[in-house]
Amino acid sequence: MSRVKLKFPDENPLFTATISVRVGDINYGGHVGNDAILSIIHEARMQMLCSRGYDEMNAGGNSLIMADVMIAYRGESFYGDDLTVKMYAEEIKDHSFNILYHISAKRLGVQTDIANAKTGMVCFDYNLRKVAVMTDELKEFLKGK
Repeated sequence: MSRVKLKFPDENPLFTATISVRVGDINYGGHVGNDAILSIIHEARMQMLCSRGYDEMNAGGNSLIMADVMIAYRGESFYGDDLTVKMYAEEIKDHSFNILYHISAKRLGVQTDIANAKTGMVCFDYNLRKVAVMTDELKEFLKGK
């Protein structure tokens, strides 16, 4: 079986979030559920946007909608873990971009990989219900400027 693989840029992350695992994130296997990882990356993305005074309805003049998601699970995470989520922007185009997420937790003093993820984000006009052109302000933010 081939596995999903993500290549992370060598540069510093665009943003780093810390998210604590909640009891509701735990599944019957006693670890963070796959659905919770999607929720965790959503929270991380919101923290990144809010750090600039943005949200998903107004990110530098654009609203955002998720077009796709890819998650590769690397290890288990448990209740009370403080997850470090490093985010990178890539493939910034006229209407869309990707966010890469590297999720880890500290175990015995060592950062342990939990999951890697990618979301394909599209600029969207919710009033017209169609794709929109990305503003220069959002492009600059995604490029770390």
